[in-house]
Amino acid sequence: MSAGFQCKKFYVAHDRCAMKVGTDGLLLGAFAPLPPVGSAILDIGAGSGLISLMLAQRTAGASPIDAVELDAAAAEQAALNVANSPWPEAIRLIKGDILTYHTDKRYRLIVSNPPFFQRALAAQDARRHQARHTDSLPFTSLLSVAAGLLCEEGTLAIVLPVSSAEDFISLALSGGWQLQHSCTVFTKPAKAHRSLLCFGRRGSAGKPQHTQLYIHDESGAYSLQYQQLLSAFYLKFPD
Repeated sequence: MSAGFQCKKFYVAHDRCAMKVGTDGLLLGAFAPLPPVGSAILDIGAGSGLISLMLAQRTAGASPIDAVELDAAAAEQAALNVANSPWPEAIRLIKGDILTYHTDKRYRLIVSNPPFFQRALAAQDARRHQARHTDSLPFTSLLSVAAGLLCEEGTLAIVLPVSSAEDFISLALSGGWQLQHSCTVFTKPAKAHRSLLCFGRRGSAGKPQHTQLYIHDESGAYSLQYQQLLSAFYLKFPD
C-alpha cells in the first residue's frame, strides 16, 4: 500500500490515517465553491489534510482554513503534511471532536467528507470504523454543528454515496437548509457512485442546480470532464 499521494504541488502522507487519500476527497476538494478571497474555511473530519491542502492551493493560501480531526494519529500526520506544503500558514490543524468544538468564528465555506455508513456492520479496525460509520458524527449532528458555524451567506459542501444522499438532503431540508447544487458522480456511464452536495442556510434563494460528472468515458479512460476538474492536482492530467 502506498505511503502517500503526490499531487502536482504537494504531497499527502497517509500511512498513519485510517482512511487513505481517495477519489471522494479529491472530488470534494476540487468541486467545493470557493468563497471570496480571505474568507474563513472549515474542514470537518480533515483526515490526512487532503481537502484542506487542495483548498489552500486553489486560494493560493489567501483564505484561513481550520481543519478539525478527531483521530490523534491522523491529526498529527495532517499537521506534518501541512507543515511540508507550500501553505503552512494558511491551515490550522485542530485535534478534537467537531461536536465539542467552540469558536466565535463563522465560516464562509464548510467542507466535509463525513462518515456515511448507517446501521452497518462494525469494521474490525476501530479507527476505520470511526472514520466510516456515522456513530461518531451522525448526519443530524453534522448539520446542527454546521448551522452554528456557518455565516448566513455561507455554503456547506459535502460528498456522500448516492445511497446516503437522499437521506441527507431530506434531513437538511427539514432543518431549514436549502440545496444549492447537487452533482451526481458516475464511475462510468450508467453507474452512479457519489453525490457532491452544496447547501445554504435558511433564506438562500434560487432553484438548486443539478449536474452530472463522469469519471470514466465509455472506453474506460478518464473523461475529459474529470481531467479538467482535477488537472491542477493529478500528475497524470495535463494543465
